[in-house]
Amino acid sequence: MDYEQPHQELVKCVVVGDTAVGKTRLICARACNKQVSLSQLLTTHVPTVWAIDQYRIYKDVLERSWEVVDGVNVSLRLWDTFGDHEKDRRFAYGRSDVVLLCFSVTSPISLRNCKAMWYPEIRRFCPQTPVLLVGCKNDLRYMYQDEAYLSIFRENGSFLRATRKSDLVMPDQARAVARELGVHYYETSVLSYYGVNEVFENAIRSALMARRQQRFWMTNLKKVQRPLLQAPFKPPKPPIPEIHVSSSSYDDHIREMFLQQAHTDVLFNAGSVGFLAHRFILAAASPLLHRLLLTDFSNELSTRSSSESSMVSTFGEATQGDFNDDTEHLIRTEIGKPSIRVWEQIKRRSSCQVLSCDSNRRLDISRDMDHPAFTSIRVQQYEGLDHRGNPSSSLQTVITLSKLITPQAMNQVLQFMYTGTIDSRYCELQTAPIGLLLEIRQAAEFLELSDLYLFVSNVHSREEFLNTELKVQYRQDLRKRLRELCVGQGLFSDVRFQLDDGLYPVHRALLMSRCDMFKAMFSGDFRESSAKVIVFPGVAQDTFVQLLTYLYTDELGGAVSYLKCLELLEVANRLCLPRLITLIEQKVVEQLTAKCGSEGDVVEHCLRLLEPCKLHNADQLADWCMNHLCTNYNKLCKRSPKLLRQLHPENQEYLSEHRWPPVWYLKDYDYYEKCASEREKEERPLLKRSSAGCLCFSSKARRSSALITANTITASTNVADAIDADVEALADDHQGVLQAGHQVVAVPNGQHGMDM
Repeated sequence: MDYEQPHQELVKCVVVGDTAVGKTRLICARACNKQVSLSQLLTTHVPTVWAIDQYRIYKDVLERSWEVVDGVNVSLRLWDTFGDHEKDRRFAYGRSDVVLLCFSVTSPISLRNCKAMWYPEIRRFCPQTPVLLVGCKNDLRYMYQDEAYLSIFRENGSFLRATRKSDLVMPDQARAVARELGVHYYETSVLSYYGVNEVFENAIRSALMARRQQRFWMTNLKKVQRPLLQAPFKPPKPPIPEIHVSSSSYDDHIREMFLQQAHTDVLFNAGSVGFLAHRFILAAASPLLHRLLLTDFSNELSTRSSSESSMVSTFGEATQGDFNDDTEHLIRTEIGKPSIRVWEQIKRRSSCQVLSCDSNRRLDISRDMDHPAFTSIRVQQYEGLDHRGNPSSSLQTVITLSKLITPQAMNQVLQFMYTGTIDSRYCELQTAPIGLLLEIRQAAEFLELSDLYLFVSNVHSREEFLNTELKVQYRQDLRKRLRELCVGQGLFSDVRFQLDDGLYPVHRALLMSRCDMFKAMFSGDFRESSAKVIVFPGVAQDTFVQLLTYLYTDELGGAVSYLKCLELLEVANRLCLPRLITLIEQKVVEQLTAKCGSEGDVVEHCLRLLEPCKLHNADQLADWCMNHLCTNYNKLCKRSPKLLRQLHPENQEYLSEHRWPPVWYLKDYDYYEKCASEREKEERPLLKRSSAGCLCFSSKARRSSALITANTITASTNVADAIDADVEALADDHQGVLQAGHQVVAVPNGQHGMDM
């Protein structure tokens, strides 16, 4: 060890304790300023000792040992020791100034050994050396529940065991041992660096205080304080859970609807090639097609009605009535087994005669068009088979295209209207035929598709990079139009849902492409697959509109709020729509966070949402509510004790277990404030008496009295000085008398004596 330098105190600090309690980590954190990560701290323990000769080898370690504590320059020298009980540490204890007795807050056995083994050993070799009890690994008192901490143990398998709550040593338990040993108690953490510098500064104070008692003449130690109190460590606030929204599959769903061509109601005839499509998509994509599909056929219907009326008058009254299944059975029985053609003729003739039933009348209306893109439009009743092979009837709109629009161009036009893009080989000028690009652009111009026209023009002018933003904008506009026409107006719907408070129209094709539950319902062997009205119990129109807004636009409507979200969550969970659930969670959390920021109280809202969210698989929102309740547990107990008691016992237990700040911190902080108040009273100087007047005496009288008292004291002092002088003279005379052989009697208490 180096010798002490002038104006510098050398302090030898010995660190002892059980193995694997964190002694060497603590020394390295102070001597080398070494930062460690959580994964490094949780590696398999290998017993090591920090060598004392590093102060001689490394200059930075020596410089870091210098410190100024209470105005005293100190060089702190740390001595590490092995934690084995049978080791001989006599040399380490030699000439020690302070001893740090360490234990781990995750090992109650190490604390018991401090009392049973280590403290007696210290007093055997260092009977007068001050001792500090130090609790290491303070961070594990709250991190044993942390997900990052637990994940490390899951990755390492069964070689390491995570800390449990039963393994923890609470501050009051360690403080009781320190009180029994008569030493100060501190806690440290090399991960958060809490208490590292503080414990060594107070160790230096303890050593200097003991040194001042032995060397009372040293003036530089007069200002050294006794070890200071350590403020308790407040665990960090649990991080707010992040809401992760599932990735969108909307574009893929719309493309799938375009490719599958299920429940289509429009047929484009381009020469000998036909293209199937959906009216609601065409109306939302093209203003021209929107107007075309809303063509009024009232004139054609009136003309046909008058013709059919004349036919009825010709046949007379005998054939009026409904052509039901019984009639069909009689006809089949009488005729035997006619051919299909004869049967269709009979049924067609009968349907013309029976006009009282509109469902049996087959609609077939057409109109010629004077337009560059179309030549005619026709609306007819389509008879076919459904997915189960049963006969089905539906209205089909047939649009005949002009020769100016080629089949190849129309295919790309339809693809763009659904997806906002065309085939990748046509998106670059190097791979796209110029002739086809011009055909697509011409078709886009005729169909009033300005976005497609601009898209192809960008490819033709080698500005393909502009199409990225164009595609995004087109898709946003398409969703907006779908919401306006389909959700708002129910245009071109083919099925209706019977809700609790009314009927609402929808489109089978889009529901099937956007929701697997609807796809199974409409394409499986269920009665809903062919029904025109589907009963949907337990759902109101407001909730259903919010559901449709998501299905048609992949967005949430503005009506979703934390006050009214449980109904939509229930429907989303019933229909297995995880993205809708995450979107609701995100919006509700944003609203609750904004309300918290405006000094609003959302504790009751979180209590109301917690358990229903768990029931409907809104786990992220439930975690957020649980986190908010844990961090506001005191407010929760004060304001909503009844709602708290109504929670499930498991939730109550979780809140009590994960409350922040934890109970042990609150107890420790109360003890700290109590000790700080007592120490402040001990160190508070006596207050001087006030010179102000009171009820009995004025301040002037008090000043006069003080002046008289001062004069009296001065006079008394003079008299005392005179008496002292007489006493000294008498002592001299008494000495002379003794030498002369006379007897003199001295009068005590300063009175003059007399000769006998």
